[in-house]
Amino acid sequence: MGVRKALELTLSEANKKDPRPLYTFGPLIHNTQVLELLSAKGIKIVNSIQDLASMCKDGSQARVIIRAHGIPPQTRAMLRQSHLQIKDATCPKVAQVQALIKYHTSKGRKAVIVGDQEHPEVIGLKGYSKTEAIVIQKKEDLALIPPETPIVVVAQTTQDALTYKEISQAVKERFPNAVIFDTICNATQERQAEVRDLCRQVDAVVVIGGKESGNTKRLVQIARECNSPAFHVETGVDLDRAKLSQFQVIGVTAGASTPSWLIKDVLREIEAIKGARDSHIRTLFYRVTKFLVLSNLAAWVSTFFFAFAAAETSLTPPSIPYSFMASLYLFSMHVLNRYLDKGASAYSEPERASFLRKHRTWLLSSALLANMGSLGIAFTLGKIPFITLFTLTALGLLYSIPLVPSRFSERFSFSKIKDIPGSKGTSEALAWVAVMIFIPLVGEGFTQSGSDAFELKPALIASIVVFLLVFIRSALFEIFQIQGDLIVGRETLPIVLGKDRTLKLLKILLALVLILLFLSQLADLLTSSALVMLLPTIGLSVCLFAYQKRGLDTAILYEALIETSFLLAGLLVLAAWYLRWPW
Repeated sequence: MGVRKALELTLSEANKKDPRPLYTFGPLIHNTQVLELLSAKGIKIVNSIQDLASMCKDGSQARVIIRAHGIPPQTRAMLRQSHLQIKDATCPKVAQVQALIKYHTSKGRKAVIVGDQEHPEVIGLKGYSKTEAIVIQKKEDLALIPPETPIVVVAQTTQDALTYKEISQAVKERFPNAVIFDTICNATQERQAEVRDLCRQVDAVVVIGGKESGNTKRLVQIARECNSPAFHVETGVDLDRAKLSQFQVIGVTAGASTPSWLIKDVLREIEAIKGARDSHIRTLFYRVTKFLVLSNLAAWVSTFFFAFAAAETSLTPPSIPYSFMASLYLFSMHVLNRYLDKGASAYSEPERASFLRKHRTWLLSSALLANMGSLGIAFTLGKIPFITLFTLTALGLLYSIPLVPSRFSERFSFSKIKDIPGSKGTSEALAWVAVMIFIPLVGEGFTQSGSDAFELKPALIASIVVFLLVFIRSALFEIFQIQGDLIVGRETLPIVLGKDRTLKLLKILLALVLILLFLSQLADLLTSSALVMLLPTIGLSVCLFAYQKRGLDTAILYEALIETSFLLAGLLVLAAWYLRWPW
């Protein structure tokens, strides 16, 4: 939580249209790849007040971010005197320990800090002590402190929980009146406990994190103490594929400062290693599924069949030409927008970004051919379908094109439609409704008997259901990509609302879909065939709750599940329609 808070604060500052330089006072976190990323965005590291003064000696204003580990209060005071804009990214857990030391040492106690003497967090903690602070690493170090000394004992927030428990017990025996606080971060304790449990379930453990990260090295140490082969890697390049291929089950964990895109990148590399006893069928199935998702062919097939479900729900006869038109158009827009979002994908979905780079030519060619094909089909269906689809194509292209000249872009919050939070989900949902419901409706005539209001109600209800399902689908994918979007400066719905609020919103919208479907059944506004819309609703719900349960996983499997649920809804309608099943 503290690392995420610091990184998000820093990226938010970097993405502001602010001409003042941005610095971090010391390395923000202990992760080389993150620091390289921040450097690429123009964020510089200063390690002392003197360095900062020399960089701003011309009187220019600057912004300074205090690192996640915190700094001594004396240094903080000097920063304030410099009249620079200060943004505090100190981890809240570290700030609590700072407050404990400050309070108890002001009452005459001596601070005993269990941690690494040279760690920046410990250096910062020592600065808050009103008396001379003592740093120890093992219980034997307590012998250096006179038994009658009144002490307050705290731990560096990333220390090993079992070691601190042993030291605390020794403190109680030697210093009966000592005040002891368990200040190890809950996340750190949980992760260490999970590694111990993980080692009992797997053949080997891969720990992802910076070589200089203390808590990451501690996880490696814990795994090895559990007699489990442990591999400490920073990126997928560091993996020992020959050794890992000898194992069947690999456990993966990561240090506190490891960003999710690095974890995903390493997971991708591990999944590509064929284990000694891996099934050829399982390996083939996974590779085929991955190809279908990454190539967007899964999305094309699912939209083709889902168009039948949308038509049946709106009481429009299912039509293969209209479904082909809709699926080809959506495929072309899907590929184009995924390609234009490749910057964010490099961090959110490195596997997709790699696929886009490798197959750029044929992906863009297929998108162009699909768009031409959809327009060709629309032309054969009539003047109104063609004009409507041509207009949608133009709007789809305008979505990612800057509408404000670059020299004026700084005056506007958003220079593209895609920069507006929530615009992606809204535009996608409107596009699906337009090509699956509106165009077939106007192309074939509203009804056989006329266009009275009652006959239009099924189309309206179907439009709302499709809109909500596609909006939820898009927002869920944006949650998977939240870190990449934040890095490249895109203000998506999850970034503006926050991940937790967005997940709550999606749950509410899923509930609305269910309520709307069942109320429409009770009021006889829709036929029972409309209940096929429960399949994508269930698929989205499963993915949403699975994501909340696991927090991080490859989006490919989630996307495959979502596309399958949309596909099955349409497949069921198509089968019933051709076989004349009674609903």
